[in-house]
Parts: sequence; structure tokens; C-alpha cells
Amino acid sequence: MNDLLNQKSGTKQPGEVECLGITFPSEEARREHFLGLLAERLKDPAFRSQEGFPQGADDAILAMSDPPYYTACPNPWLTDFVQHYGQAYDPTKEYAREPMAVDVSVGKSDPVYKAHSYHTKVPHLAIVPSILHYTEPGDVVLDGFAGSGMTGVAAQWCAVAPSQYKAKIESEWKASGMAAPKWGARPTILSDISPVATFIADNYNHTLDIEAFLHEANRIFLELETEYGWMYSVQDGSRTGKINFTVWSEVFHCPECAGEIVFHDHALDESGRVKDSIICPHCSADLGKRDLELAFETIRDPGTKQEKQRPKRRPVLINYTSAKKKSERQLNIDDLDIIKRVADLPFPTNAPTIEFPDMQMTRVGRMRTTKVQNIHDLFLPRSLQVLSAFFAKVREINNADIRKALTIIAQHQFVNASILNRYRPASSFGNSPLTGVFYVSSLVAEANVIDLLRGSINRIKRMEKTSWGKGRAWGKNVFVTTSSATNISGIPGETIDYIFTDPPFGENIYYSDLNYLTESWHGVITDPSREAIVDRVKGKGIPEYQRLMQGCFAEFYRVLKPGRWMTVVFSNSRASVWNSIQVSLQQVGFVVAEVSTLDKVHLTFQQAMSPNAVKQDLVISVYKPNGGLEQRLSERGAAPESAWDFVQTHLRQLPVSKQRNGLLEVVVERDARRIYDRMVAWFVRHDFPVPLSTEEFLDGLRNRYPERDGMVFLPEQVTEYDRKRAQVAQAPQMELFVSDERSAIDWLTDFLRKRPSSYQEVHPEFTTQLGAGWRKHEEKPELLALLADNFLRYDGNSDVPSQIHSYLSTNFKDLRGLEKEDPRLKAKAKDRWYVPDPSKAKDLEQKRERSLLKEFESYKSAPGRKLKEFRLEVLRAGFKAAWGAKDYKTIIGIAQKIPEEALQEDEKLLLWYDQALTRMEADA
Repeated sequence: MNDLLNQKSGTKQPGEVECLGITFPSEEARREHFLGLLAERLKDPAFRSQEGFPQGADDAILAMSDPPYYTACPNPWLTDFVQHYGQAYDPTKEYAREPMAVDVSVGKSDPVYKAHSYHTKVPHLAIVPSILHYTEPGDVVLDGFAGSGMTGVAAQWCAVAPSQYKAKIESEWKASGMAAPKWGARPTILSDISPVATFIADNYNHTLDIEAFLHEANRIFLELETEYGWMYSVQDGSRTGKINFTVWSEVFHCPECAGEIVFHDHALDESGRVKDSIICPHCSADLGKRDLELAFETIRDPGTKQEKQRPKRRPVLINYTSAKKKSERQLNIDDLDIIKRVADLPFPTNAPTIEFPDMQMTRVGRMRTTKVQNIHDLFLPRSLQVLSAFFAKVREINNADIRKALTIIAQHQFVNASILNRYRPASSFGNSPLTGVFYVSSLVAEANVIDLLRGSINRIKRMEKTSWGKGRAWGKNVFVTTSSATNISGIPGETIDYIFTDPPFGENIYYSDLNYLTESWHGVITDPSREAIVDRVKGKGIPEYQRLMQGCFAEFYRVLKPGRWMTVVFSNSRASVWNSIQVSLQQVGFVVAEVSTLDKVHLTFQQAMSPNAVKQDLVISVYKPNGGLEQRLSERGAAPESAWDFVQTHLRQLPVSKQRNGLLEVVVERDARRIYDRMVAWFVRHDFPVPLSTEEFLDGLRNRYPERDGMVFLPEQVTEYDRKRAQVAQAPQMELFVSDERSAIDWLTDFLRKRPSSYQEVHPEFTTQLGAGWRKHEEKPELLALLADNFLRYDGNSDVPSQIHSYLSTNFKDLRGLEKEDPRLKAKAKDRWYVPDPSKAKDLEQKRERSLLKEFESYKSAPGRKLKEFRLEVLRAGFKAAWGAKDYKTIIGIAQKIPEEALQEDEKLLLWYDQALTRMEADA
């Protein structure tokens, strides 16, 4: 083997393969060598103690793995991968990109996307444009929440895309003024904590000899038909047919007479839907489904050899095909005899019998009421026999690539082959499990598992016929690792060129719970302790989720090159989860440059922050500032120059314009207050006090940078925006959503800047804004108080302020051309509220700040453990002041006085609080 390792690349003989610069006589020799090295690593307790290391025996991990390309545990060869394919960070190399939106509705009908299902998937065709935009051929891409590996598929698609696709992308980019993309492969690292996810990702991203695969698959199915086809045989008169599926019905007890009621026979109407009223066939009692009591029988479990209870189920219907015609009928004595013969067979020795752990889906719902305890409880005897036989035959195949691909087609059908497969009479097809949950229906469709497995082959055949399937053989530059995203061991710092990732969405999906079924067949199980989700059973709330996500993003920040980008696809309807993601990103050093919906409609600040507004999938574009900005901050400290240095860098990263359907859109991140928020987060993250007040910052922006349509630009950017603006008929409008005191002030500022008005004129307009979107725990302010604290009212004595003069002379014909001291103008202007000029605004801001801090002092001294009423603006001002004084204890103390929901739903409060906790822990 030493001689083999000393061979140089580029000297391969026929049949030889190269991997990480090492030449091997064959794929088998390569696999044997690296499996041996992995087996040695698995014996090392330190290696097994890594975060996210899966639960499984060495043999099971080795059986899933194909090192160095894929390991069902942390991949020890990631450092070698980066050194072989990547390039060290070079600060002198020019790199500049604007954020790019992603439309993930693209490509969901593509054969590659549909080849294997997973709980959430972003189609590879939706990822390809981002990879082309942010990278060049040879750049290293990372996906730390890889799931089924679509990012790897997209990275390789950049090299094998068909000419029609290339022409389409190039035409679209040219029309939008973008340079043509550079086609070619991007080496990719895929990481996920779930072994079944990484197993799917490996199969998606590595070569398969389709002809050899089909040969082995057909051989196995011929053997299965010979040995187990009798289980699905049915007599149709003189002809022999084949069962498509068998319907099993639960049996219930009547609460009145205790008689048995077969659900299928008595609970369905003529259309196949459950009746509102069920008549007991024994005593004629009028019952609802909730009145029925599920009947159980006591058995000796053939898998565990222990007594247990299971629901009584009766086979009531078979759907079969005979002479190419589908039919249905009740079971006869021959059908029942086959079922009994199957039940009497010995329990398969390779079928998983492990018990379900305590999880959300076993505590509630039908998993609990049907007393499902072990994995094999989810399979009827016939399905379990065929699946086990299939796996036994697959494991005898010598070719590891074919062995893995055949395993994939089986695990794709696990749910359909189980009692989770519902029978829905009103539906035209047999396979209909609920997605995203374990749900055992009262009517089960027991599928023909041989046909199920055979049908999955067609998915792989369709995928292999695409340019993706034909092009994968050009090389293996995708490495897959099974590990926690909080510690992707082996990747050196500042070596990744781009990250695209689709993280868990809080409590939307219980990934490890759902994967437990499939992973039990492999014998390698996700370590749920490091899974970044919200899960009450596992004791993970929003704070725990945020800490885990922050750890993941910190790792991404560590490995990403300065100045480079990360795209985060995110979906959750809860503002608290959205805030956790955004704060986590900012805490580790990323700067958010754009938040857009998946249909490329951009969110306003208020939409993104409103507790009732985050309803769609979002794409978050963030960048890692270059090392020069970090170094200058450390040298200058909390000086105003540092703030303007950040602004200069940040504006350069933002898109100059966004256009949709021929109309310009507001670039939300160019809003002055949003820029201020990003600057504040930057200083807080680096443990510096914020050097400028809000009004000082806003005033400085006005003096330093040009503004167009409510957006701030660098001087060299504004010319390009003006050119785009001249090409459209209408200026973009920033839509404001009022959800708290701050957004109410912003709305009033926008309204009064356009239209200085009296209280009577403002009031009805303002009232319509205080709708259902108002934050639950936020005290609603009085309009007059908001006006008095933040704006100026003209009393009619002095000259008319220019803000009001401009509005009146423009909108009232009889007032045009009048001087500011004209009595007619003064009479019309009297009692109008208007936005003060910057110098007076600064004075108002300071006055308001003193008032807010005074009220914050009352919060500190308020008796009791909880604040019943509070203003978010007071809390924000108080937290900011306490941070500047390094009074972290006050921040934490007040945060514990307000409802956790209120804290989690406000990005600013969450930012101060989380950093205060971090500093207190560091000082402890």
C-alpha cells in the first residue's frame, strides 16, 4: 500500500483512479484503503467525541461510508480536500459582488430534484444562478445544512448544464446588465448532522454506472418475485392477478354495547369520506368517531419476544391488477390464507426492532393512541419480509456504488411501505402518507412492496438520462461529512469561497424524529442533542435554538474567506424565529445585505420585523467583511470614523438597484435607519460602544452621501441609479408597516415630510395604520405625544418653515409665489406638524432620549417580577445606554422582567440581551 500511495497523479494506467492526488489501481483499492483508515479513526475515543457524532456501531458507519468522498460520521479528509481543490485567501485579489435573490420555485419538476424526496429541498436549478454569480470555476462551496445535497448537484451542474440552459441564463443576465457567467465545476463540501441526509447527498453527487445498476436491480427483483411474489398473488376467476395494495381497517368498540365496529365497513359514506354520524351495527347507537374506542389485542411480539398490545386491524379490501385491468374486491378465504402464511414466517433477522425514543410525535396523536413503540411496529408482516429480503440481497453486492443506489431506492419508499400509508377512498392512488409527521390512519393501504421498490428505479433512470446524470463521471469533487454545523472539523479558516445553506426553521419540522425510521435500517442514528430546532420534548426553546444557530453561523464565519458571501434560505412564520436567525448572523460578524422573498419581492424593515408579517420563505444575503475593516476598527476603536468606515464598506456591498417587471424596487438595506441598525450590530458584536446617536448618524449620512427615493448611495453609485431611474416612469415606493412605536414614528416622518399636516388631518390617516399588526406586548402611544416628542408644530408667529412652504406652494394654486411671511400663507400653515431640519431634529432626539431613559429607570425600580406594561422604545434606549456603560446585569435583569415572546420578537432587544449574556459568561 505504501508503494501505491507514493504514485504521482497524472501517471494513471488503464483502470486506475486518482483521489486527492493519489493514484489507485481501482475504485475497490481506493475504497479499501480509505475504509481501513476510517476504521482506525473510529477506534479513537477523541474522534468519536466530536459534536454531532452519530449513534452507531463501527461496522454500520463503515457500511454507509465511501471515504474519502463520504463518511457517515465527521469526515477526516476535509483538510486534504480544501488543500487539494481550494486556494488560500489572498487579500490582494479583487472580488466584488452584489447580493442576488433566489427563486426556489424553479426546478421542482426536474427529474434530478424528484429522484429522492427529503423533508425540505431547495431545487438545484434554483441554486445554480447563485453559485454562478458569487463564484468562479474552482472556487470551493460549502453547505453546512446540506440535507439531500442539492447544493452539490448545483455546483456540478455548472459544469454539465445543457446548452439550452446555458443560453437561457446568459440571455437573462445580459438583459439585466450582468456579465456572462463562467461555467465550470465548483468543488463542494456538504455537511449535515443526519446520516440519512448525507447518505442521500452522497448518492446524488457521485458516479453511478446505470447499466450495471439496472442489471443488478433487475436480477434482485426477479429473485424477489420468485421467492415472495406469492404474497401478492390473487385469483381473479380463472386468471391470476397481482395485488396493488391491501386495505386494513382498524376495529373499534361501541361505547354503548362494547360490540366491535370495523371502521371501513361502517364509518364511510358513499364517496369514501368519514361520516359525521356512525350507527353501531349491534345496538344502533348513533355515534361520532370520537365516541368510538379503539380495540386492541395482546400479542407476543416476534421482534422483541415480549407481550404487547397492538390495534386490531382487519384486511377489508384488495386492489389488484389482472389482465392489465385494475379491480377491487373484498378478501376471500384464499387471500386470508396468504396473510396467515406470511404472519407465520420467522421474523426477519435483519429487520430493525429498536424502540422509538421519547419524541414529540410519539407523545401525541395517533402514534401514541395506536401504541407504536418499536420501528417494526410500523410495518405489517408482508412488507417487513420483502424489505428485509431486499436489504439482505443488496448487501451481498460487491459494487459499493450499486449497493448504495439500491439502498436509496428502498429508503425512498419506507413510509409508503409502512402503516403510515393512508387509504383514502376518495383518492385515485394508493400511496398517501401525511408528510412531515408520523400519522397512523384508521385505514392503512398496505402496498405491494416489490412494485414500490421497482417503481423507484424509474426515478433514478430518469435522472441518469439528464445531462446531470451523464456528466457526473467527469470527476469526484464533492465531499460529504456527517457532523454538527457547529464544528465542521477539518475545514481550515478562511478557505471557503461561498456558502449556500437552507437551515432548520425552528419548530417547522422535526428532522431527526422523521429520519429515525430510515436511519434505524442503517443502524446509524442522528445525535439529536446538537440538532438546531425548537423542540419542547428535547428541552429546546427559542433561546436554545438561537444559541445552536449562532454556533453554526460562527463556524461558517470562521471558514468563509473575508469579503465573501453566504446565502441563507429561511422559512418560518414566527417573528421570534426569524429574529433568532438574524441576530445570530450579526452576533458572529456577518452583515446582512439583503432580505428578499423567494418570488424576489423585497421586504421592508417593518415587514421583516412585524410579528405578523413574516409569512413567506426568505432569502438572506450576508457577507463577511474583509480583514481591512476589522483591523481598522481594532486600531480606531469606538470612534465616529469607524462608523463611517463601516458605512462606506457596507454601501459598497449593497445592490445599486432592483428591478421587477419593469419597475424599480426599493433596496431596503439602503434605508438610513436600516444602515444605522447594521452599524449598531457591528459595534455591539465587537464589544464596542456605539459611537453615534441615531440623529448624529442620520445627520452625518445626509451630509456625506447622496440620497435618492429614500435610499442612501455612495457618490460613485448614484450615477448608475439615476440612469436606471430615468428609464422607468415611476419612482420606487417604500411601504411602511406600523407595528410598534418606532415604526409609528417612521410612518409619521414619511407622511409629514410629504405632507405637513394638522393633528386633525393626521389622526384619521394614522389610526388606520394601527391595525392587527401591532405588537402584542407593545403599549400603543398617543398620537399627540408622538408628534410633540418627534416633530415641530408651526404656531403662526414666525415665518413659515421651508418644509411647509414648499408643500403649500406646490399643492395650492392660490398660495403659489407667496413669501414665507405672507399672512395668507401663515394662516394656512398654522398648527401644521412638520419634520424638523437636522439641527433641530438632533435637539429633539436628545430630549426624547432623556425622557426614555428616565422612564427606563422606573422599569428598573418597578416592584414585582414582571412588567405588565412597557414601551419597546424605552427598553431599546435603556439597553443601549446600559451596553455603553458595560452594565450587562441591568440588561439581563430587565429582559427577565418582560415576556420572553416580546424579547424574542424584537431584533434590537434580542441583540443587546444576547451580547450581554455572552459578556457576563466571559467575565464569570
